[in-house]
Amino acid sequence: MENREGLDAAAVRIDDPWYDALASGWGEGDGTGAPAAVVPGPAQPSRDRRSASDIYLEVQRSAAFQEVRGRYRRFVVPAVLAFLTWYLAYVVAATTAPGLMSRPVAGAVNVAMIAGLGQFLTTFGLTWAYVRHARLHRDRAALDLRWDTQELTRGAVER
Repeated sequence: MENREGLDAAAVRIDDPWYDALASGWGEGDGTGAPAAVVPGPAQPSRDRRSASDIYLEVQRSAAFQEVRGRYRRFVVPAVLAFLTWYLAYVVAATTAPGLMSRPVAGAVNVAMIAGLGQFLTTFGLTWAYVRHARLHRDRAALDLRWDTQELTRGAVER
């Protein structure tokens, strides 16, 4: 991790649950080129162990997961509908109103060129808005869910 703006290494907090994956022995070699044996954690009584699929279904049904999915849908559905409407309006206008689309705006630039460039600008703007929305409204909750799921599945039984 880089040392930014004078922060020392002790002040930097790592929130990524996969950050310490190599510290657990996963993915490391044993020095001979072969993967190292993974040391299992403490054994849990069999009655307390759940399968990974049961844990994932439980997480999927949780209120936190439903909130993340709801935030995603509340942004994506209107954005996709608005963009598709704008795109279809451009295509329909280009095919049914060639007189309008060929009307000059400035020199050799016509309405069709402006609308076509608007399609590109809309794509970039929508991408920026999606990334911003995800960062502000979903990433922290999704990271918390991922962390909780990793902790729950650490001792899960494979079926």
